[in-house]
Amino acid sequence: MDFPHNHSTNFPSPSSSSTSSSTARQPPPSTATTITTDNDPMHSWWESVSKQRSRILSLSYLLPSDGTTLSSLADSDRPALSLLSSPAAYSLISSALSSPTSGSGSDPLCQWLYETFQSSDPHLRLLVLSFLPLLSGTYLSRIHTSDSSSFPSFSGFEAVLLAVYSSEVKSRSGKPLLVQIPDLSQPSLYHAPRNKPADDRSRQSVGLLSPPLEPHLAVKSTKRAVIVGTALDCYYKQVSQMPAWSKLDFCTFAAAWAGQDCPCRTKLDGDDLDHHESGNGNSNGHDHFFRKDSGFSNGTRSRDGDDVGTEDDVIKDVVVEMDNLGINKEDAENLEKKGVRIPLPWELLRPVVTILGHCLFGPSNSEDEKDAASIAIRCLYARASHDLAPQAILALQSLIRLDKSARAAAKAAATVVANAPSNANTPSKAKKPEILLVSK
Repeated sequence: MDFPHNHSTNFPSPSSSSTSSSTARQPPPSTATTITTDNDPMHSWWESVSKQRSRILSLSYLLPSDGTTLSSLADSDRPALSLLSSPAAYSLISSALSSPTSGSGSDPLCQWLYETFQSSDPHLRLLVLSFLPLLSGTYLSRIHTSDSSSFPSFSGFEAVLLAVYSSEVKSRSGKPLLVQIPDLSQPSLYHAPRNKPADDRSRQSVGLLSPPLEPHLAVKSTKRAVIVGTALDCYYKQVSQMPAWSKLDFCTFAAAWAGQDCPCRTKLDGDDLDHHESGNGNSNGHDHFFRKDSGFSNGTRSRDGDDVGTEDDVIKDVVVEMDNLGINKEDAENLEKKGVRIPLPWELLRPVVTILGHCLFGPSNSEDEKDAASIAIRCLYARASHDLAPQAILALQSLIRLDKSARAAAKAAATVVANAPSNANTPSKAKKPEILLVSK
C-alpha cells in the first residue's frame, strides 16, 4: 500500500537546507507546544474543570426548576465533587430519576448520565456511579412490579447500565475474577498449623468470583442480573468515595428487594441477644418460630402462601428488635418505603452483599449508614433462608454476627466510659521522673 508523502510539510527542501539547517533540527512549534501542554499539570486541571463545568451547566438546563443551584456548583473549583456532596442537587436529580416518566429512551437525564459516563474524567464518572443505586433500584423495582406495563420503556435506564457494564468488560479484558482460598494447613501471619505443613504448591485452591464477561448490546431478561451486578461491581470499586446519601439509597433498595413481610430477619438477633436472657428470662414470643421453608410459620404468610397476619405487626416486631440492637427505629421504618421484592440470583446478590459489608464496617461511615446496612443484611438473610441459598446464608450470617459483636463491644466500651469516675475541675498533675542517687 502506498502512503502519500508531503515533503514540503514534513521535510525541508534541498534548496533551503543551507539557510535553515539549524531550524530543521528543531521540532515544529505546534508539536513543542503540545508536548509542553500535555505535561503541564495546571493545564490538565483546568481542562478537567472546564469539562466538568460544561457537563453540570448542561444538566442545569435539564432541571430548570432550580437551575441556580447547579449553576453555582459549576462555578466552584471542583464542580463534580461539589455536586456530589450537595444535598440540594441530589434532591433535584433524585426526584427526576424517580418520576413515573423517567427511564425512557427519550429521558434527557438518562441521556446526560450516559454521555457523562463516556467522559474520561474520573470525577464525572464517579458522579454518574453515585446515582447507580437509585437508578438500578428504580429500574429493577419497576421491571418486577405487577403493573410494569404502565411505565414507559426502560431503554434510558438500560443504556446507562450497559455503558457501565461495557466499561467493566473492557477493563477485565475477557479474564475472570479469581480469589485465592486460604489453605489452613499452611502457616500464615495469624496461625501455625498443628501438623507439619507439606510443601505442596498444587494444594493452593482458587475460587471463581465472576466468570469472563460477554459484551451485550441490549439488556435481555436472562442477562439482566449479570449486567446490573457487574455495574454494582463498578460501584463497589469506588464505594469509599461515595457520599452518604448514595449508600443509604443502596441499603434502602437492598432491604426492599429482599421482601417486606418476613419476620425472619431478626432470627439471629432473637437467638442469643442479651436482652432475651436478662430480667425474667421471657422472650417477646417471636424468637423461636423462624423456619427456613418457603412459607412463614408465624406472622404474615402461611405455608399455602395466604396472608394470615398484618404487615404492620411484622414491621412492629422488626422495629423492636432493631431498637434492642441500638439501631435507629426510623431507619427500619423508612426501609419499607422504597422498591419491591425482586428475584435475587447470586450474580446480583454477591455484589449487593459486598457493598453492604463496606457500608456496615467502613471506618468513615456514619451511624445512619451502618444502621441502614444492618437492617438490609437481616432482610436479605431472611430472604436467603427462604430461598435456601447456601452462599448467601453463609455470607450474610457472618456479617450479622460481626455486626452484633461490634455493637456489643461498642456498647461495653461506652458503659465503661460512662461509669469511669472523672472530675473535670481537678487538673491532672504530671508524674515527676524518678531520680536515683548513687553513692560512691
